Amino acid sequence: MNERDFSPVSLSAEGVTLSRGPHILVRELALQAKPGDAIQLTGRNGAGKTTLLRALAGFVQPDAGHVHLSSNGQAARPEDVLAWLGHADGIKPGETPRQALAFWARVYGVDPNRLRPALDHLGMYALIDRTAARMSRGQQRRCGLARIWMSERPIWLLDEPVGPLDQSGRDRLASLVSEHRARGGIVITATHQVLDWPNALRIDLNALDGAKPVSIVDGVDG
Repeated sequence: MNERDFSPVSLSAEGVTLSRGPHILVRELALQAKPGDAIQLTGRNGAGKTTLLRALAGFVQPDAGHVHLSSNGQAARPEDVLAWLGHADGIKPGETPRQALAFWARVYGVDPNRLRPALDHLGMYALIDRTAARMSRGQQRRCGLARIWMSERPIWLLDEPVGPLDQSGRDRLASLVSEHRARGGIVITATHQVLDWPNALRIDLNALDGAKPVSIVDGVDG
């Protein structure tokens, strides 16, 4: 299946401050992500990786500042440009990949024929009719990543995507990310582990620790 390049998209954060109770996690964050970018949010448990990712997705309202999405130079809605992978993979215990991805194809409004190549990319087609309850945690994660691939959304927000994956699964994810970026897509991930994605910007939230404003524009941490 030949994939077309995405229309130009961007994600920016301006003056974003996030807190948990009295503790400031991120102060006055300025960030820009443009076509082909990959950003890895790293840090210890509780540093605010998931909170920041959820704020970028629009699930969490910042204490200050705002997040802006654009497509073709126009303001864009999250549901039109974002694909979210959290700790849940989007497949119920009694569902098979065939059933789950057919449902998500309807949600995303994409061609259901994308189901097979999505599973092929993750090495999951042989398990298309196995229920999630009979899969390993890593296999369920691969199914969740297949969902993200088939979404045809240009901006991927991935929360700890590699945790349950073996090396083969990590390699397949790296390949998907590379292809997505080559099409003009953007990938932002929260991760405990440094991922070997070429030219990816890493933001260590331990180093920020809410202590000072941070500006990350065009790959430069200022």
